[in-house]
Amino acid sequence: MFKGKEIILGIFIVLAFIGTAQAKKFEQFYVYKDKPSINHFVASGFMPDGRCVAINDTWLDNCQDSRSCIQLQFNRDCSATGIGWAGIYWLAPANNWGDAKSGGYNLTGAKKLVFWARGEKGGEVVTFKMGGVGMGHPYPDSDGAGTDPIVLTKDWKEYSIDLKGKDLKHIIGGFAWVGTAKENQSNITFYVRNIYYI
Repeated sequence: MFKGKEIILGIFIVLAFIGTAQAKKFEQFYVYKDKPSINHFVASGFMPDGRCVAINDTWLDNCQDSRSCIQLQFNRDCSATGIGWAGIYWLAPANNWGDAKSGGYNLTGAKKLVFWARGEKGGEVVTFKMGGVGMGHPYPDSDGAGTDPIVLTKDWKEYSIDLKGKDLKHIIGGFAWVGTAKENQSNITFYVRNIYYI
């Protein structure tokens, strides 16, 4: 007697579940698309002190199909006289190493961090990261991940960092790169663009 109503009710429950799942689908979240697009995170975490790196986030030459891209430089000669490495973190808000209670983003649902990169000459070795900021501070990243050292080519290539199983509820370090004196025998220049979570 109630079989038909139960079937209809079951269909509504399934449709409601599907609708909720679709509503919660993670949308593309940009760290850097181009300028003047609205981007998230700020390239403000200069490691260890900013002396051995340089950045131009409005670079216009050979940015493929982007309006602008980011030129980055690692001064190997400078770093070799210190701790042997240097890099930059994109933080939210700027200069937040885990002390700002209101900082960061909830990126739950993201499956990977995607970015494009190329070297000026080819052969540049760079490691890319996300998260992992603020250990020992009141409001650190909830997780972190990174690549192995990548040998860049002169051509643009897409890379990604797998985020499956990561706790992404509080991310203040949206993107980072590190160069080392050990892996690079000279100063390097490289480029990144189209950095986003998906």
